Amino acid sequence: MTDTMMNEVLECLETRRSVRGYKPEAVPADSLIEKVAEAGTYAPTGRGAQSPVIVAVTDKETRDRLSRLNAEVLGTQSDPFYGAPVVLVVLADRSRPTYLYDGSLVMGNLMNAAHALGLGSCWIHRAREVFGSEEGKAMLRQWGIEGDYEGIGHCVLGYPADGQPKAAQPRKPDYVKWVRGSREAQAE
Repeated sequence: MTDTMMNEVLECLETRRSVRGYKPEAVPADSLIEKVAEAGTYAPTGRGAQSPVIVAVTDKETRDRLSRLNAEVLGTQSDPFYGAPVVLVVLADRSRPTYLYDGSLVMGNLMNAAHALGLGSCWIHRAREVFGSEEGKAMLRQWGIEGDYEGIGHCVLGYPADGQPKAAQPRKPDYVKWVRGSREAQAE
């Protein structure tokens, strides 16, 4: 990887922000959604088991149903998906001891890929509760997903309503703690 490519990757990671307002009618092209979803499939998983499943939802009726279920868990009537027209549901197989971490890494890949492709994204919680409900379990069966899957998150996608997100706040000074050995000891 060239220095230029490494710098572009690092810049993408440093500039990604959660978007909390979308143009609901501006649905990204399927080709962009496919690229984002594919990036999710390359997230590391425990023992390489690839236990998570990504459900790409572009159907407005299904998207709205997911939003309603999520809002019910939250105890609100507003749209917890911020008007985003696309939802990538990440589920992970509870039989895997690393399922929560595996699904979380998939979510991270999805959000970083979305940003790299010029899309906004946000991790919306409460997928565990949504897909633990009877209606959520019925949706999984309808989608052909069988087994002991837990909802990890809803990655909402779309075009930001207000252009690009704000710049990052400064990182806290003690974010990284170092435990260093002497250079000579490390060489041995």
